[in-house]
Amino acid sequence: MPLFDLPLPQLRSYTSDVTMPDDLREFWDATIGDARAYPLNARFEPVENYLTVIDTFDVTFAGYGGEPIKGWLHLPANRDPGSRLPVVVQYVGYSGGRGLVNEETRWAQTGYAHFIMDTRGQGYGFTLGETADSHPSAGGVGYAGLMTRGVGSREDYYYRRVYTDAFRAVEAAQSHPVVDPARVVLAGISQGGGIAVAVSGLVTGRLNGVVAALPDVPFLQDFPRAIDITPRGPYPEIAAFLARHRDRYEPVLKVLRYFDGVNLGRWATAPTLYSAALTDDICPPSTVFASFNAYGSGTTDASAAGPTKEIEVYRFNNHEGGQEHHWIKQLQFLRKLLR
Repeated sequence: MPLFDLPLPQLRSYTSDVTMPDDLREFWDATIGDARAYPLNARFEPVENYLTVIDTFDVTFAGYGGEPIKGWLHLPANRDPGSRLPVVVQYVGYSGGRGLVNEETRWAQTGYAHFIMDTRGQGYGFTLGETADSHPSAGGVGYAGLMTRGVGSREDYYYRRVYTDAFRAVEAAQSHPVVDPARVVLAGISQGGGIAVAVSGLVTGRLNGVVAALPDVPFLQDFPRAIDITPRGPYPEIAAFLARHRDRYEPVLKVLRYFDGVNLGRWATAPTLYSAALTDDICPPSTVFASFNAYGSGTTDASAAGPTKEIEVYRFNNHEGGQEHHWIKQLQFLRKLLR
């Protein structure tokens, strides 16, 4: 795949045209408040994972609407019983679920607690999932896939439920006695990275303890540009829907503003390490840079510098990004941050 997006110097200064709704904070205050009206009821059941160095727990907690959301919690088996561990809360890429019990444990291998959230309505793709999306809009009119599910209103849009689940996943992870609730890291690739950006903003003023975000080639950023230029992957689901529903472009964009990482990430205060790949035709680099450049810019204090933020650029890579090379960068970033 050749370079198809803006040149790197332009990417570094690119800003999105997406506008922030005047009532964005009120909308999410009400959404998170409604979810918190239900008891979190986080449960951690030990399960056999066939590994000698990691202990695993089958997690269930209350997400959007109080509905049960599944997950895994992996802990290093040789942990100091008297200490609490920083936790990496991992969100999964589009179509994936939490996976099998021992499929993804690498953060626990490095000594962190590792919490993986199952994404409602997914798990039909590269990894298995167990959490259904039972919302009435799941059966409504939309293009095949999840990007237009409930897009007729901000109240019904699919990612309202996912982002709320993801917020409550942080609370669930913090509730475990081995986890240090003051050292939470949000991480994910593609859709998982986009969710991490959203939650980084949503926790501000609502939940303490998130100290870093690691969005890797994040999805769900800069919807207006993504819909126009992306040739492959989930964004074209929206374009295909609009190709048939020719009068819905403006109403759909109006809804998507409430879920765009460019808007939600402005509220973030935690240090962050992004990644972007310049030949990425699923999450184009301009959409990633739009998010990165806006991240943490929503402070009301004009003298504040905003959170520390870095971005690694992989010039010749597509949506795979930096893969194992970038994970080393993430480990170095967290080691420096968490001492």
